[in-house]
Amino acid sequence: MKQRRLASVLTLAAAFGLVAAGCGGNGGGNGGNGGEDPGAETGTVISIGIAEPRHLLPPNTTETSGAQVLAALFSPLVGFDAENKPVLNVAESVESSDNKVWNVKIKDGWTFHNGEKVTSDSFIDAWNYGAYSPNGQGGNYFFQRIDGYADMNTSDPDGDGPKAAPKPKADKLTGLKKTDDLNFTITLSDPFADWKSVMGYTVFYPMPKAAFTDLKAYEEAPIGNGPFKLKGKWEHDKQVEVEAYDKYAGEEKPKVAGVKFTIYQDPATEYRDLLAGNHDVMKSIPTAELANAQTDLPERFAQSSSSGYQMLAFPTYDPIFKKVEIRKAISMAIDREAIVKTIFQGSQDVARSFVSPVVPGFRDNTCGEACELDAAKAKDLLAQGGGIPGNKLTITYNSDGDNKPWVDATCNQIQQNLGVQCTSAPEPAFADLLEKVDADKAVGMFRMGWIFDYPSMENYLGPLYACKGSSNYYGYCNEEFDKLVADGSKATTPEDSIKLWQQAEDILVRDLPVLPLRFGKNNFGWSENVKDVELDAFQRVNLIKIAPAG
Repeated sequence: MKQRRLASVLTLAAAFGLVAAGCGGNGGGNGGNGGEDPGAETGTVISIGIAEPRHLLPPNTTETSGAQVLAALFSPLVGFDAENKPVLNVAESVESSDNKVWNVKIKDGWTFHNGEKVTSDSFIDAWNYGAYSPNGQGGNYFFQRIDGYADMNTSDPDGDGPKAAPKPKADKLTGLKKTDDLNFTITLSDPFADWKSVMGYTVFYPMPKAAFTDLKAYEEAPIGNGPFKLKGKWEHDKQVEVEAYDKYAGEEKPKVAGVKFTIYQDPATEYRDLLAGNHDVMKSIPTAELANAQTDLPERFAQSSSSGYQMLAFPTYDPIFKKVEIRKAISMAIDREAIVKTIFQGSQDVARSFVSPVVPGFRDNTCGEACELDAAKAKDLLAQGGGIPGNKLTITYNSDGDNKPWVDATCNQIQQNLGVQCTSAPEPAFADLLEKVDADKAVGMFRMGWIFDYPSMENYLGPLYACKGSSNYYGYCNEEFDKLVADGSKATTPEDSIKLWQQAEDILVRDLPVLPLRFGKNNFGWSENVKDVELDAFQRVNLIKIAPAG
């Protein structure tokens, strides 16, 4: 069975929780836990808005809200610098002479919040759990490069039918070998030059032995090795509160005593709380408020680079979109600049490439003519492709996100520039849309979004466009493309990898399985109670930098 993951599929402000939060941002409030914690000097607890996390177990956490909380509770082997290059964190060294066998040395002195020492087993045990298919972890896919993965994974023989998947041959990855408490090796099935970056992803966090006595209970109160420890338990649909961990081994300590991750259902409510000073950080200002944000939040509104990427997808199982002339005609009927300017108030960038500018190897405007507005050429291409049956198109989108305005605007442009009737069709939730396209149902074109798991061209190309890509919901398949992506992954140097991946991207330009539309930006605001607010390309607040304003 083809594995599906929502790991990085970007819902575009869709992920708000199930119940309106008990907002309660305490702004420069109280709640410090005494003088021992390094961040307790001011006693300040700040509030950051998130959606209800889907999970708080590292190998099962593949969405942005859960990842934001886990970034407080856990520290990975490697992190990323301002240029999204991997830098050592818990690891003292990560080395390989062939990009296939990687030697990891862990810094001595790191502990989990229960006092347990962070060792080689902390990583090996967590990764084995994530890679074993009967455990059903959402991040299972990310362990597939490690030797022994195939023997730990079996498929349901009849899809969602009554038969169960057979038990895998093994429950341990043969590619993970402990040398001693602070050293272990990772053997990949094939060389991969970007492997160090992969290990910075959420699903590769360590877990203590205490977690495996009752994983269900552990997920309600995760014990990590990060700068903050959980305060109490995960209060579903309300909040997750953390406090500074006084034995945190990272070089830089938190500057606040704690963080209250407040779960909001409605972005408008969160924005009102921010303006009222009852809430401290809003990671994504609603589109409708972007024009006012600079005035509403003087010197407290900012933008930064995000790895987000928005596109329109063509379901290749639908005969309407089989011909590339049709796909190109639709693309050339869209005025991307106008939508960015009028709908998004310049808060996003026009996309004319298939990978984000934040990853090495990005080339501007690889799409070329196909992503430029040219109504006359678009109509010629439509005629060459034999037209569209009934002269009607549909764009399906998830209505739990901020999508209707731009989808309607796109439809209007297609009608005006191509002479084809276009209708926007909402689905209640992104999962509903994906369920329909996964079942090859007729939805017309549909919106897709992506945010990277790790900073690499491969993380855009492989999952989204490879024949068996985990998030290739449109059924695109080109063996020449797949070979270039695979060869790029096996290349000796990152530079050689990029050359091959760029050749693969050129095939996407020719085939146009999707239409690039926009590259995202973080558009965020904060209260008068905090300063030094930064969001990274993963759309996470930097919890070490943020500080009380006073």
